[in-house]
Amino acid sequence: MTQVLNVGIIGAGAISSRHYEGYRLAGANVVAFADPSEVTRTGREGEWQARGYADFEAMLEREAIQAVSICTPNAFHAPAALAALGRGIHVLCEKPLSLDLAACDAMIAAAREAGVVLQTNHHLRSNPLVETARRLIDEGRIGRVTFMRLRQAHDWGGAPEVRGAFGSLAASGGGTLLDNGCHLMDLARYLGGEVRSIYARMNTLKFDIEVEDTAVANLEFESGALASVETAWTATGWEESFAVYGTAGALECSNRLGKPRLRHLHRTFDFGGWGEGDETWYDAANPGNAHVRSVAHFVASVREGRPVICTGEDGRESVRLVLGGYESARSGLPVEL
Repeated sequence: MTQVLNVGIIGAGAISSRHYEGYRLAGANVVAFADPSEVTRTGREGEWQARGYADFEAMLEREAIQAVSICTPNAFHAPAALAALGRGIHVLCEKPLSLDLAACDAMIAAAREAGVVLQTNHHLRSNPLVETARRLIDEGRIGRVTFMRLRQAHDWGGAPEVRGAFGSLAASGGGTLLDNGCHLMDLARYLGGEVRSIYARMNTLKFDIEVEDTAVANLEFESGALASVETAWTATGWEESFAVYGTAGALECSNRLGKPRLRHLHRTFDFGGWGEGDETWYDAANPGNAHVRSVAHFVASVREGRPVICTGEDGRESVRLVLGGYESARSGLPVEL
């Protein structure tokens, strides 16, 4: 596809601005968007110079677009995606892909039947430091992966309430384990392979909401490796971090204490002491924003046929892991996957 790519955005809330920026930088045109809020539509029409619709079906029917981003609350992902895919429109869907596996399967089948791209926006795959970690693991630089710690935690910027529809079970389908955890479940698979079982605990400790605001899940991979996935809306500040430990080294990255850098700790030259080792540090020269980079990957898949960085099938698997976590928390038992 060499012509200009015309794009629509369904759902014009906060995350949609990252999609708009990504399309702009990738040379695509956002020509229309849909959002039920008149206030939001008025603001975005002026900001984006694009046509606003109250109903996404009307936008899909009237606009000559080749691709859409879906940035709605979780419960509306599948209906919007299926409407677009049924018209042969490429879809970049925010996480989670949907709230149940049957809907995920329907989306994957519709994309396959239409011959179009369906990408799940698990943006951490587009983080340059994650890309570097994946390369080092694939090269065997840390040996066999044995343990992983993955964390996303914040406190909504100190807000007294959870923002928007995130606290509603009907609109969101879950709390922090779904919202933050689905990204980390995908990252676990991306860095460690398929997961055999999950055991999760969760609670609602701070906010008056219908979903959990604090959760911890333990994973066992098919390889035998283990992982801890930690998510919270009750942690002051903001943390996004991952650590991957292997038989010959470790990879550690966090934004908690400053600019994120990736440390490769190894013992190439000497055994050293308990807390000592050889270090190789990696910085992202031009990291940009991972959401924006993810949109660029989507555009490249649509235009050039490049492999999709995070497929519908990948999105389905992260949902499956999260749903397994909820089942485990209800039963108090590990869930085999």
